[in-house]
Formats: sequence, structure tokens, C-alpha cells
Amino acid sequence: MKKKEFSIIGCGRLGISLAVFLSGQGYIAKGFSSKSPESVDKVIRFVGAGTAYEKPWDAAKAASLVFICTPDTLIEPVCKKIASEGGFNSQSVVFHLSGALSSDILASAKKAGAVTGSIHPLQAFAPYEEGQQSPFRAINMSVEGEKKAVELGKVIVNALKAHSFTIPTKAKTLYHASAVVASNYLVTVENCALELLKQAGLSEDNAYEILEPLIMGSLNNIKKRGSINALTGPVARGDDEIVARHLRDIERKVPQFSALYKLLGRYTLDIAASRGEIKEDAIQKLDDLFKL
Repeated sequence: MKKKEFSIIGCGRLGISLAVFLSGQGYIAKGFSSKSPESVDKVIRFVGAGTAYEKPWDAAKAASLVFICTPDTLIEPVCKKIASEGGFNSQSVVFHLSGALSSDILASAKKAGAVTGSIHPLQAFAPYEEGQQSPFRAINMSVEGEKKAVELGKVIVNALKAHSFTIPTKAKTLYHASAVVASNYLVTVENCALELLKQAGLSEDNAYEILEPLIMGSLNNIKKRGSINALTGPVARGDDEIVARHLRDIERKVPQFSALYKLLGRYTLDIAASRGEIKEDAIQKLDDLFKL
């Protein structure tokens, strides 16, 4: 198996970055196929190698290592179509790069004799720009699937200068949910914090700068002490009077954030109570305040 020859199906942001930086580590681009011919032309220009194929199964036939980098909803049907057209064989290793979906959706490739797995970078990807530093360097990337796929996946991740970790195939959805909470929902929470600060009369231009040391300090405390021990603030102290004041002003000035504050408070109270540092009556008062 020529493990360093690869083809990519789906030349979006991730597909292009993968092609560019794998090529930079000695992997040889053979075939590219995408809904957008412009994207294929672009990646071939960036990489300086590879052939454009209108049909994805022809691109898959060009190399034994195939990455399906399409949107999640298209991975399974694209894989089935490639398999039905003879794009995979017993020498093929097929990966998709979805975070939410497991390698099980590549069953058609497996049935055709291919080894299947998934690799997922825990990173958001901007459009590739020539000369940029690798977005893969030092990030974490999950690998799951058949044993041979996992072994090769680790080699690929290492070549990208990233860190690999393996997860069970059946755990893929919860793994992705964790990533969504850690990244996307963090943005939502910080958006709420910034809006509250603006309502307090602070300029939108420097609202983030004011909160940034607190945000980064909290993340650093989580890293050093763990999420439970990192918790501070009025809920951790059992200060129901302060929380009640918060809610009064939120409901008066920015009522759209009241339910979010209460919901987050409810789960924050669970963390605080688990430490055994606040009295039962304070827990009850806070619990009443956080009821939706």
C-alpha cells in the first residue's frame, strides 16, 4: 500500500488545509474532486500536484488513502456512490473528518474491502492563505475506527505535527457534543457577558478587553485545578442576595438573558453544592432563584 499517496473528496476549508500540509510532510497528492471546480483548481495550485476529477470515484481510485472531507450530511451518500462505482478496494484506507459522525457511516467502503476510520481536528479552520502557518500544529485530533485505520491515523496526525488521541467508535457523538459546548457554547456565554457589560454602560469597543483577563484566568484555573475547584463567585459562596440583584437588573434591562442566567446558575449550583462549602438554606434559596 502506498500510504503516502492520497486523494481528497471535498475541497472546502479543511480539505484544502489537509492537502497542503500533508503534502508539506512528504505525502503525495494524487486526486481531488469537489462540487466546486474552482476549489479543486485552487488546491492543486496550492499543493503543486494532483489531478482534478469530475467524478469522486475516479479521484478515489487514484490513491489508496482517501479522505472524504465533504459536509457531514454528504459523507455517507458520497461514500456509497464511490463504493458502488468501484472506487474502493482491499488496498484502500478511507477516512472522513467529521467530529459528530463515526466511521460506521463508511460501511459501504468497508463492504468493498477498504479499511475505514475517522480523524477529527479539534480546531476551527479559516480559508487557507499561501504562506500561513499550519493550523494543525500542536492541536488535538481524535482518531477512531478499525485497528489498521487507527494506527495509520496516528501516523497521519503525527505527520501534521498534531497530537492524536483515540476514542471508541460508539462515543463519537458525545465527544462532539463536548467540543460544541467547550467552543460554540463558550462563545454564546461570553456574548451574554459582553452584552451585560455594555448594558452596564461600558463601551462596546473595550468590553472584551475588560473581561479578557478574567476569562483567561478562569480557563487557566480549570487547567490547573479542574472545573469543580476552579469555581468562584456568588454561587460558590452561597450569596443568594447578590444573585437576586443580578436577576432583578437582568430582567429589567436585558430580559432575553434571564433564562440563560438561571439555567447556567442551576448547573453552577450543582458544582458548588458538590464541594460541601455552602449551607443548605443558601442552596435552597439559590435553587428557588434559578427556577425557570
